[in-house]
Amino acid sequence: MIRTKDELLAQIKSEKRQNKNLFTSFFVDASCIDNAVCREAQNIFCSFDIPLNPSKKGDKLLFDKKSYASKANLLNAAGLIFGFCLYYAKDAGDTFKSFSDRFDFALNQYPNHIEFPQFDLNPGEEGEPKVSGIFSAQDIRKARDMAFATKTFYSAGRAVPWFLSVLKPLRITPSAFFADFSEWQRVNNCDYKSGFNAEKERHEAIEKMQLLFLEQKYEEKGKADMFTLVQDVVRVNGAMSRLCDDTSGKNPEIKLNTSYNPDDLFSEEVMDLEYFFENVCMEESKVRLFVTEDGPDYEIL
Repeated sequence: MIRTKDELLAQIKSEKRQNKNLFTSFFVDASCIDNAVCREAQNIFCSFDIPLNPSKKGDKLLFDKKSYASKANLLNAAGLIFGFCLYYAKDAGDTFKSFSDRFDFALNQYPNHIEFPQFDLNPGEEGEPKVSGIFSAQDIRKARDMAFATKTFYSAGRAVPWFLSVLKPLRITPSAFFADFSEWQRVNNCDYKSGFNAEKERHEAIEKMQLLFLEQKYEEKGKADMFTLVQDVVRVNGAMSRLCDDTSGKNPEIKLNTSYNPDDLFSEEVMDLEYFFENVCMEESKVRLFVTEDGPDYEIL
């Protein structure tokens, strides 16, 4: 892990000279991130992976939300890719409640992905979750399943552009949402124990899972009439992400039928779905999504 700003800047400048067009992932301490780092990083294709580590004071674990939020704001303002690495039951004093609090905080910072490094550990390796009097084996299983659900729905599902706006009408926290989704995965035999691997699935398959679960949650919360809007938002963003990710050239465009005008779906108003639903009229449309040299674009057919 890179722990100093000078070391990070040196590596970024080295990548700029040697591998400017190759994607590089930097595993960094949050303290390394500042405006100078963000300016340099805009010159290369990279991602920052930041561990969310609580600090220890006596017998208590403390988590500096203000500091991590300021770093996330810098990265978001610079348009840089970043993710958080979350751990559970690793440090003495950790509890499922504390992990859930860190989890909710992380999702609210708009990270491009959330990583859970403990998935890659072998039994007995340093960092393996440990049962304690305040973090039971059952709690560890719940945290593991919630983490697996997040890797499926959020990271593999490329949900960052729309997740928080879609979550807001449900009036639940990210941790509660993913605890429910982990149960949905268990019932549908695509959970951690089943051997399901979201990273090997086509994005369209993950999107189908997202929409099935979201439809269930919106019905459960008495918001079923909003699901048509939710479906449009998920589908147009999913299509854009697939186009941007496609380097084969075999999928130069995607055409979709939507229930709302795409100009509205790509507006800032969609960040508040309840306001959008109450104030924007449905307008059945057909949209062509495509990518130009300047980035993703669309036209209404």
